[in-house]
Amino acid sequence: MSTITKLVFNFQRKCYSTVGMEIMKRARRKAECVYNVDDPVTLSIARECLMAGSVIGLPTDTVYGFACNANNETAIRHLYTIKGRNFDKPVAICVKNIADFRKYGQANHLSDTLLESLLPGPITIIVQRSEHLNNRFLNPNTIKIGIRIPKSQFIQDLCSLYDEQPLALTSANRSSERSSLNIQEFKELWPMLGGIFDAGQIGNSEESRFASTVIDLTQPGFYQIIRDGVALKQTLDILHLYGLEPKCF
Repeated sequence: MSTITKLVFNFQRKCYSTVGMEIMKRARRKAECVYNVDDPVTLSIARECLMAGSVIGLPTDTVYGFACNANNETAIRHLYTIKGRNFDKPVAICVKNIADFRKYGQANHLSDTLLESLLPGPITIIVQRSEHLNNRFLNPNTIKIGIRIPKSQFIQDLCSLYDEQPLALTSANRSSERSSLNIQEFKELWPMLGGIFDAGQIGNSEESRFASTVIDLTQPGFYQIIRDGVALKQTLDILHLYGLEPKCF
């Protein structure tokens, strides 16, 4: 091998090595975006992602979801972009407790005992939004908001740690596609997320993908089922127990 050939060969090997190192770094950075919810530092990482305005993927009590700061305009717009969703289609928020439910939703007509019978759990309650939800890109065509308190330790702990704002929450999938029961089912969307928080498989049947039951309780004394979801029967039993009637049109 001539001297020139050796120089070229060594230069190429150095370049390939540099490229290979960069690929490995990127692969490591991508892998580091997936965090186990059982890791003690994971909650702090999730909070940092939210504070940075990122959208994250995380487990709920029904399916995996996408979450971000509900009052961050850029984050909400990014959430809709990830979903491929029309702004006419609203998203819900999740909060840590009944007090925050009342802070972000107008719910003076709903008793604590009723709300505590429904929440936490796989139920989204629609009420009129309060002045504390001031993001013009959050459900711009309605004065209503769906509010959840998922029965999931990770997301409840995250809502408590990230106490600055409520979290916008929607299922982790592209619009019109099926909900995700594990993080691999939305893997193609990972590059658009600030972090993916893994709790393993959530449910093992297609019925598990039905997500939360959605009820409209904006009108005192009445209810309207917007989506059957996974908790329809228990929700109806509670509503009837408290004397609420189905809304008639």
